[in-house]
Amino acid sequence: MSECESNLMKSAKNILQPEHRALKTAVLVLDECNTLSFASAVDPMRAANRLADRPAFDWDYVTATANPASLTSALTVPGIPLARLQSCDLMIVVAGFQLARHATPSLLAGLRRIAGTGATMAGIDGGPWLLAEAGLLNGHAATTHWEDLDNFATRFPDVDVRPDRFTVSENRLTSGGAIPAVEMMLHIIAARHGAGFAARVSGLFLYDGAPEPTKPQSRTGVPHRHTALTAKANTLMQSSLDDPLPLADIADTLGTSPRTLQQQFRLRLNTTPQDHYLQLRLAEARRLVTDTDISLMDVALATGFGSQSSFARAFRTAHGLSARDLRQDRTLPTHH
Repeated sequence: MSECESNLMKSAKNILQPEHRALKTAVLVLDECNTLSFASAVDPMRAANRLADRPAFDWDYVTATANPASLTSALTVPGIPLARLQSCDLMIVVAGFQLARHATPSLLAGLRRIAGTGATMAGIDGGPWLLAEAGLLNGHAATTHWEDLDNFATRFPDVDVRPDRFTVSENRLTSGGAIPAVEMMLHIIAARHGAGFAARVSGLFLYDGAPEPTKPQSRTGVPHRHTALTAKANTLMQSSLDDPLPLADIADTLGTSPRTLQQQFRLRLNTTPQDHYLQLRLAEARRLVTDTDISLMDVALATGFGSQSSFARAFRTAHGLSARDLRQDRTLPTHH
């Protein structure tokens, strides 16, 4: 990065403050991103404009090349080629699969060029990967989808990787997925137009309000069913899939008894802590089988099974076919 770009980045405008002027936004849409992530970036802006007496956002769609972006749903989004975009206040990078293919020298240079103008840079789903590849998240807190957090942290050691739903770090914003992206956009709206206005935008979507952005991402997708105790137990389980914790250790860490933990899981989730833990491990095993090429023995070890035979029995019972057969029959993966 040139000294000029560096100086511009240091003087970047703070978009997270009260402002009546429309926020000039560029939504960079890449092939293989999912439709919900795309809509999560755009629809809050559309809703804000509908409610405001004046435009709150002025956005353009941007694509990596002159060709329209093709989403996983087969929708296509035409836009301004990144090379022709001159400037913006906020760039939102929406990406999904094929990140290595997207991270071309020209795209990364384009991201650095826009950041060098002082623009705030945001990434949704796979977007943080591309921002990190461009070196734009170094020294910043950032997140990405929970499936990729460990690999993200390993690949980008200069990034403060967090399991949060979304992060705000100076003029860098990142979201772990589509629903947290709505929360991230509501955060921007609240900062610029007030919490009351953001609540009205949220109400248009029948969205009852976001949890704290630092709340860890959930793999189960049903946080509303948990009690405070089972939610904490679930978080411990998710963080130890490769080396399952004994129930007594979980209870001790949470300052309760195994019996109380058993009762809470029965009452709220209609299962036992042990079975819930096993289902988390087997769900992760299925993801690793379908979405990665690591060996089945490594899948077993990564999900806490000490032997291939015990893993094979549990996997077949849970999913109705063997891990080997599932891997052989898999088609193109759907997006998270």
